[in-house]
Amino acid sequence: QVHLVESGGGLVQAGGSLRLSCAASGLTFSRYAMGWFRQAPGKEHEFVAAVTYDGRNTYYADSLKGRFTISRDNAQNTIYLQMNSLNPEDTAIYYCAADRTYGYHVEAGNYDYWGQGTQVTVSS
Repeated sequence: QVHLVESGGGLVQAGGSLRLSCAASGLTFSRYAMGWFRQAPGKEHEFVAAVTYDGRNTYYADSLKGRFTISRDNAQNTIYLQMNSLNPEDTAIYYCAADRTYGYHVEAGNYDYWGQGTQVTVSS
């Protein structure tokens, strides 16, 4: 059974930073692209970032480039999302997801497995 477990969320002041982690089990991690999505109250899932199966290529939502960094450690079956210069508009539940592809996708429907999410709240 596949499990994706996010951690690292919390409450942070505007301008601060957080580092999210997502630990995967039950799948051959190195064969999956991984992504981060977020969902704010009343809104749909929004693509944040993705990293290819080998970690060589990363992709970001245009609005987040330069502030967020996705990375992965295949030896630890874990991905990370470093978030800097946070603002209240970044408040959302952040989800990691696994996608059995050698490329990447930005559409949530393409991802095979999802974690339960971790809440990030940015206060002004």
